[in-house]
Amino acid sequence: MSAVSPPSRRASAFFFRKPKLRLGILLSAPLLWLGLAYLGALAALFITAFWSTDVFTGKVVTDWSFDNFATLFTDSVYRTITLRTVGIALLVTVIDAVIAFPMAFAMAKLASPKAQRILVIAVMTPLWASYLVKAYAWRTLLSGNGAISWLLSPFGLSGPGYGVAATVITLSYLWLPYMILPIYAGLERLPDSLVDASGDLGAKSFRTFRSVILPLAFPAIVAGSIFTFSLSLGDYIAVKIVGGTSQMLGNVVYDNIGAANNLPFAATVAIVPVVIMLVYLAVVRRTGALNNL
Repeated sequence: MSAVSPPSRRASAFFFRKPKLRLGILLSAPLLWLGLAYLGALAALFITAFWSTDVFTGKVVTDWSFDNFATLFTDSVYRTITLRTVGIALLVTVIDAVIAFPMAFAMAKLASPKAQRILVIAVMTPLWASYLVKAYAWRTLLSGNGAISWLLSPFGLSGPGYGVAATVITLSYLWLPYMILPIYAGLERLPDSLVDASGDLGAKSFRTFRSVILPLAFPAIVAGSIFTFSLSLGDYIAVKIVGGTSQMLGNVVYDNIGAANNLPFAATVAIVPVVIMLVYLAVVRRTGALNNL
């Protein structure tokens, strides 16, 4: 007479035969949290954008209208701020990619294993410092009597001061590690045999870079660009510190939540970076780069 297996063993055997069900149960809690905390917040943001604020009492009026969107799309000030924000985010992404690629290549292909570990720690070290400390350090460097102006003064030049250029420089520094690390990880997986084979076939260094290294590292560059572009798109602190009188979308959201006390319009403006990122991800996805990450 065969012994009956206990319920726990039968349940374990059942889940072992159903890997998809087991995976679904394991992911249920994180997906539930994602749905409530993230997607729920986005839904609340989208709904609030259709409300308005009473100009006399400052209270939110839950009557639905498109007035906030009409103001956002018809006012030239907000169009200029949107274009400036996208331009800064794209420029920061390009600058970081140009700087990060040779650094990541040297880390992945030229440095010894021991040096690689040291360099990775060196790249990650700025991430451990406070955002505000780094931003205010650049404010000191970029000021009219700062170190950059002092170094350029013998050549009859001066520093950029505060403005869009200072914002681009500061954001490029802040987000550079987020570009270096994905590219480094992508290049580390690149087989050295492919580079050697390209050289054996007579390809010069630039041809090897253009035909072998860059196409294989492109998904990693795209991964880094998602970080730098999205972080620059939503930033509002750096431009407050070094941006002078220039504004970005994040500043408009912050000012409307604080001084203006216009939460519905702030929600309307906050939707713009979300839509831009969705378009950016859709464009990136069409390149096929995300499929190779």
